[in-house]
Amino acid sequence: MAMEIWSTLVHEFSDVPDLSTITRIAVRLTIAAVLGGVLGYERERKGRSAGLRTHMLVAVGAALFVLGPLQASMNVGDLSRVLQGVVQGIGFLGAGAIMVRSAQREVEGLTTAASIWATAGIGVIAGLGLEVTAVLSTAIVLIILAVIPFLVPEQTKNAPVPDESGPGQIGSQGPSAGAAPPDQNPR
Repeated sequence: MAMEIWSTLVHEFSDVPDLSTITRIAVRLTIAAVLGGVLGYERERKGRSAGLRTHMLVAVGAALFVLGPLQASMNVGDLSRVLQGVVQGIGFLGAGAIMVRSAQREVEGLTTAASIWATAGIGVIAGLGLEVTAVLSTAIVLIILAVIPFLVPEQTKNAPVPDESGPGQIGSQGPSAGAAPPDQNPR
């Protein structure tokens, strides 16, 4: 009975046949975690809801969804379906980061949702073993998140938002905003 249990355990752990495979898996998952952490740190530093741990988990999870099929010798067509599922699932996670404040007519969380989506892509690339591409992608995303805000002037939060109200309505921004209706204009 003990031999049967041992034989079963050996068979269950046979997906990693040698030290080279273990090293490859560890490197890919670690790179995914570190690169996701870099992006997550930037978001957390700005006080966003999805920060360090979220981005690390997204990157590692995406890498796992690639590593598993690669280890199982899945064909490219099936792997593409796995990737489609990852992209769709991350879309739902990103949608959860987006908040619409209808009273103030503001949308928040779009950049965080996009960074989650990009982090998943970086995790997929790391899981495929394309480490240099993953590092380069992380650097580009980090530039977009950390440097671009200094180059683009910030929009004022108190500026009225255009809407489709009629003339004179609050929030209206057209040329007739605040003007009297056309039939009451002095001649």
